[in-house]
Amino acid sequence: MQTVMIVGAGKGGTAILKILKETAVLDVKVVVDHNPNAPGLKLAKQEGILTSSDWRPFLSDEVDIIIEVTGDEEVFKELRDARSKNTVLIPGSVAFLISKLMLEKEELISTLRNETYKHDLIFNSTDDGMIVINVKGEIVFFNRSAEKIVGVQGKEVIGKQITDIIPNSELPRILETRRMETNQEQVLFNGFKIITTRIPLIDENGRLFGAFAVFKDITGVLNLAEEVTNLKEIQTMLQAIIQSSDDAISVVDDVGRGIMINRAYSRITGLKEEEVIGQPATADISEGESMHMRVLQTRRPVRGVAMRVGPNKKEVVVNVAPIIVDGKLKGSVGVIHDMSEIQSLNRELTRARQIIRTLEAKYSFEDIIGISEEMKLAIEQAKLGAKTPATVLLRGESGTGKELFAHAIHNASDRKFNKFIRVNCAAISESLLESELFGYEEGAFSGAKRGGKRGLFEEANNGSIFLDEIGELPAGTQAKLLRVLQEQEIIRVGGTKPLPINVRVIAATNVNLEKGIAAKTFREDLYYRLNRMPIHIPPLRARLKEIPALCERLLHKINRDYGRNVEGVTEAALNQLMMYEWPGNVRELENILGRAIIFMKYNESMVDIHHLPELKNDKLARKNEKQDQQPVEMNQSLTEMVEQFESKLISQTLSRFNGNKTLTAKALGLSLRNLYYKLEKLDIANNSMQ
Repeated sequence: MQTVMIVGAGKGGTAILKILKETAVLDVKVVVDHNPNAPGLKLAKQEGILTSSDWRPFLSDEVDIIIEVTGDEEVFKELRDARSKNTVLIPGSVAFLISKLMLEKEELISTLRNETYKHDLIFNSTDDGMIVINVKGEIVFFNRSAEKIVGVQGKEVIGKQITDIIPNSELPRILETRRMETNQEQVLFNGFKIITTRIPLIDENGRLFGAFAVFKDITGVLNLAEEVTNLKEIQTMLQAIIQSSDDAISVVDDVGRGIMINRAYSRITGLKEEEVIGQPATADISEGESMHMRVLQTRRPVRGVAMRVGPNKKEVVVNVAPIIVDGKLKGSVGVIHDMSEIQSLNRELTRARQIIRTLEAKYSFEDIIGISEEMKLAIEQAKLGAKTPATVLLRGESGTGKELFAHAIHNASDRKFNKFIRVNCAAISESLLESELFGYEEGAFSGAKRGGKRGLFEEANNGSIFLDEIGELPAGTQAKLLRVLQEQEIIRVGGTKPLPINVRVIAATNVNLEKGIAAKTFREDLYYRLNRMPIHIPPLRARLKEIPALCERLLHKINRDYGRNVEGVTEAALNQLMMYEWPGNVRELENILGRAIIFMKYNESMVDIHHLPELKNDKLARKNEKQDQQPVEMNQSLTEMVEQFESKLISQTLSRFNGNKTLTAKALGLSLRNLYYKLEKLDIANNSMQ
């Protein structure tokens, strides 16, 4: 599909963009306008199309068509002179006319297809066969009923002479006589008898343009009459079907006496035919009520009733339904399922669910507690990342919940119904990591499985893969991962053929990758590929006000795991927890609460200070030393002071780089998206060019 760049996002550019999206015959790569509030830019962003204020960076052979809609003669001349020789430049008025014509063409084609579909649906829904020929005797229509009756496929006969398909067809004679023939009996070459009506097709000017035949197979009627007269054979067949079933079946008459059982019934219940046939419906019941008798009384089916049958008191589940013929109750039929088989299937289902659970993401954004501004920002960024296919890099200290974010991003993406593969890069030895990630071919190394093995990237195809501890990847594996991110393909260990894959990569690290780049232990090009959408997850010490909510969530989980019923944490214990700096973050908090619950007595329902282990903390010691000192009076909250400092620092950096936001973001160690967020939040957007 050819790619398009639209220059000018006003009303004209917006109209062309809408038409191109509706027709879907051209791929709009980028929409350009110097006005950031242009309606076309807003529409492009909604459609996920790249936008820009400058068209020059996008002039390349990758753009096949440029549509200039600014109406500015100078812009048109600049585009004409700067474009590639392979790029076509179209004025907006011409493009709009072409687009309208294409849209009208698509609408006409769609209307024609709909009408054709309706006609075909009507003709193919009838039980009568229909054949239409043109004046040359060639078949132009052959419906499904005709296919069944004649025994040939319609697509195989269209365009062929009618006499080549049905040698004794009388339709050519209708072309000669122009007379209709009704209810004519005919025997086809396959032995089928039909009743047919043949009609010449003549237009309003009296011109003959074909002939039409509609016919009905009467062979089925004759066969049905023969079947009705052979009820004994049908009864024998039904008996054979019942006996061949693996489900136990029993039938009683209208007074509840057994008239038929199959071999599976005898196998499950242990009762022979003579012990059931002619006996009351209660003869096979060991424990419970006879469902046959209940159904005969109520004339309503029952399903899934547990009972025991036979001398061995076999545990079964019974389904029973009434037999009603012409409104009269003739008896009931019961199907018995062996519970041991059902339990075996349940065990298999449980094992399958355990396997599937390892391939699913278990958490969503609702499972993440975000009260602090930093955590809210991280969650919003993650939600934004979930809607795009971009690689996400989760950064944060150990125990902050990076894997929780990875689960939530997958579950909020359009890949949520596909696999979610988790890999801890530090937990797999360097010698095995490459083969585990990318798979291997047969004979790649000694001990390799016959036929080779799919790697984790192949397993995650069309889904997501979470690479935890990405900073621990060895150099060789880093190079292969870079190829995966760039080319969307892998090469198995020992293989030569690249395999295309469609995998969303979510990476996480608790180390400083920038230092790794400086130390030559982490590839700089891989860093830029991974760092496309970085999300920083703040440590617990930076969001201490979330501790009460975290405690409530963690206690619920620990209660479920340990079989306890601890209701909460006392105010004094919460104050103690909130004075700790939590070097191990949320994982350490869960460990502290788990230890406290283990040593609690069963009659205690609240975690108190004496249940908590000793928390050695410089912050707590400093607070104890200063508790007698005069509190510092401040006119602003800590958040306001931090925002004031951030605003001053960002404004100074913007001024230093003459308003260049890209250089400012790089100097401050922020993503460009994060910088724009802070500019808007701190209301310093107007100072960005000063």
